[in-house]
Amino acid sequence: MKFNSILSIFAPKESKFFPLLEETASICAHTGSLMSDLFSSSDKNRIADLYREIKAEESKGDKTTGNIFNELNNTFITPFDREDISELTDVMDDAVDAMNRAAHKVVLFQPETLPASTRELAEILKKGAAEIESAVTELSNIKKNDTDIRHHTNEIKRLEEEADVIYERGTTELFRSDIKAEELIKLKEIIQELEKSANRINNVGKCLKKILVKYS
Repeated sequence: MKFNSILSIFAPKESKFFPLLEETASICAHTGSLMSDLFSSSDKNRIADLYREIKAEESKGDKTTGNIFNELNNTFITPFDREDISELTDVMDDAVDAMNRAAHKVVLFQPETLPASTRELAEILKKGAAEIESAVTELSNIKKNDTDIRHHTNEIKRLEEEADVIYERGTTELFRSDIKAEELIKLKEIIQELEKSANRINNVGKCLKKILVKYS
């Protein structure tokens, strides 16, 4: 048996990573909820306020991500392989960043109206981000919670597939409408950013599945 393997048996594994990962997942879930509120609103002042909240969550997420990587650099024994903790941290951070970009484009472009497809996509982001939070909360006891975590990852994948359908339908309806070219360009970019956000959330689900296969 290798020396590192012997050490891993007797050395305590740092549990501080789970609260940090759960904090990142909570930021992701809160951002998803704010996205749903933003795309359901027609009040430009309310939209601006919600974007500021989303931006604040994104900044908070960056700090938590930095804390996780600092702990990785300073911790000898980790509960999962370092690359798994690193990847999970990165993909959750990417999901928050993507949602922030989508919200920013609404504030930047100031479209006259937001089509129903954007509200539907934002609702999917809210649901998918909530599934991430639930799954990550259960990682600290992965062997006991493997069935529940798998359910969450399957739901994330199902939501991403639903988002693809809504994105295609929404884009088709956009090009068939008689809105001005300038508005069409704005809305096309916003819908694309929402679809990218759904993909980033799905990447978190994929990472969680990989962890599940290795450790459950």
